[in-house]
Amino acid sequence: MSILRSMNTGAAGLRAHGAAIGVTGDNIANVNTVGFKRSRGVFEDLLGRSIAGSSAIPQAGAGSRLAHIQQMWSQGALLTTEAPTDLAISGGGFFMVEGNAGGIDGRFYTRAGQFAIDTDGQLVNPNGLRLMGYTADDAGTLGATLGPITVGGRTLPASPTTEATIAANLDSNEPVLTAPWDPTNPGETSNFSTNTTVYDSLGNAHEVTVYYRKTADNAWDWHAMVDGGDVTGGTAGVPFEGASGSLTFTTEGALDTETAGASTWDFVGATPGQTVDFDFGESIAEGGDGFGGTTQLASDSVTTAIEQNGFSGGNVAGISVAADGTVTGVFSNGQRRVLGQVALADFASEAGLDRAGQNLWVATERSGEALVGAPGAGGLGSLVAGALEGSNVDIGQEFVDMIAFQRGFQASSRVITTADEMYGELVNLKR
Repeated sequence: MSILRSMNTGAAGLRAHGAAIGVTGDNIANVNTVGFKRSRGVFEDLLGRSIAGSSAIPQAGAGSRLAHIQQMWSQGALLTTEAPTDLAISGGGFFMVEGNAGGIDGRFYTRAGQFAIDTDGQLVNPNGLRLMGYTADDAGTLGATLGPITVGGRTLPASPTTEATIAANLDSNEPVLTAPWDPTNPGETSNFSTNTTVYDSLGNAHEVTVYYRKTADNAWDWHAMVDGGDVTGGTAGVPFEGASGSLTFTTEGALDTETAGASTWDFVGATPGQTVDFDFGESIAEGGDGFGGTTQLASDSVTTAIEQNGFSGGNVAGISVAADGTVTGVFSNGQRRVLGQVALADFASEAGLDRAGQNLWVATERSGEALVGAPGAGGLGSLVAGALEGSNVDIGQEFVDMIAFQRGFQASSRVITTADEMYGELVNLKR
């Protein structure tokens, strides 16, 4: 090897190790960057000739170069946060975000799950890129179309009550009432009562009281009543009866039969003729055992369960995200609805992705097309809500690498210094 080639070889070493220190510095600078994936420099040797020009005589090399910067895709630690819109991927895959990044409109991929709700009600990252997923209709049914996940500003319309299920025990020792039923004085002409709430088409709540009246051994009537001021044509303070029926029991106290008359409610301002089906359990006549709802046993009369299917209108008050990416809205009226599902993307070759800055990557020919699916399916990771994936940089290892690159840089500079000294001595031979 000539002295001049030695200097060039040392210069190549300086360039390679200087670039490698730059890679390490980038890793260290992003030790606290959410979703960051460390890189490592890949060195290769240089030859002063082509392979085709090889000979039997070994040839000296021409130094080294940093041939490639390789992304390391190991999982970062999951860091718990207090934000329900913070999402972390446990396993493989990338969030898909769309919008403008660095002046370019398109779809990008990221492991950073710092999302928030913008003024349009959409989940966006700190740079305003929209999180993509499977959208849901107003009934909460997920579709197969990808789009921005909208969670804010969603309104759930009121739903009128059509069914009310009541379970109670009616004391078998209660006396049979001889006084006739008086709808204007229901408390004095009944044995027991239960209160429930029903909603009209506007979402207004109405308190309905169901009065139970023992008419014979193992036989009861029931009457559903509301304040007259709640219905069209009624008088405030005077009970209005909107539904009634009868219940019979076996000698063991099981519900044998249940019947109901007309159930019509004309609530003020709401859709008239609202029907509410009152159900007191699955009777023997309906194929049940008679003990799954209302019973008549020798114990105190008590209400054991009440359910009804109506609710008032409401707005999204909060969201929750499941491990499979399902985004559920919690509404101010206590209802829950599926608002969408976060989708993840994977690639045949993650190494083929290009960094785009801002914690983003873009797909290339080398990475292949994105393989999109729901979290937890097809080898994709699951989501952890209220957490973020930290950087996978090991600061200790980075310092060790930096020391090694520094020594390589110093040694390469020593090669140049030594070659320069030898070149100076060679010049002095002519003097």
